[in-house]
Amino acid sequence: MNKYIITFMATLALMSGALAEKTKISVEKNPEPKKENIMILMKTSKGDIKIELNKEKAPKTVANFMKYVESGHYTETIFHRVIGNFMIQGGGFDKNMKQKKAPYTVENEADNGLTNDLGTLAMARTSDPHSGGAQFFINVKDNDFLNHTGKNSQGWGYCVFGKVVDGMDVVKAIEKVPTGAQDVPKETVMITEIVVLED
Repeated sequence: MNKYIITFMATLALMSGALAEKTKISVEKNPEPKKENIMILMKTSKGDIKIELNKEKAPKTVANFMKYVESGHYTETIFHRVIGNFMIQGGGFDKNMKQKKAPYTVENEADNGLTNDLGTLAMARTSDPHSGGAQFFINVKDNDFLNHTGKNSQGWGYCVFGKVVDGMDVVKAIEKVPTGAQDVPKETVMITEIVVLED
């Protein structure tokens, strides 16, 4: 149903680590972004999530994401894939599970030194490493196996380009929503709007 599925291998890794203890965001792995980075507010039907986009470490990915924000692409999209103790994914489907067109894609910047830790925002993609478009996911645990290890088909990883700075309680509430086939939430979890916060 959805091409933007984080590989079957990754899902197996998730299952094997499902009982792992949840960890805190590692400041050492993902240092504080500079103040000139972009702050956004993701308004959802479960509450607001404040996210800082790391323009310094992932400039191309942030620029691509902002094209979709500024065009209103994310308004009334849903979190269409939720896997407990792994991640919540959204940005690609409307409330009727109709996939939205995503004309812009971006070069994979997963080698930027940022890692898929608890609370980080990363690009979803197909098996093509450079196919990231509008869809994103928020890690709900440290997912080291999604990190960049080499510039090859198995090692490209998933590009982190931001982190949640407020609203992890909302992320966790979304994570707990019951799901059905292909990890689609049984309850519609809507992204009503994404707005840029001014200083």
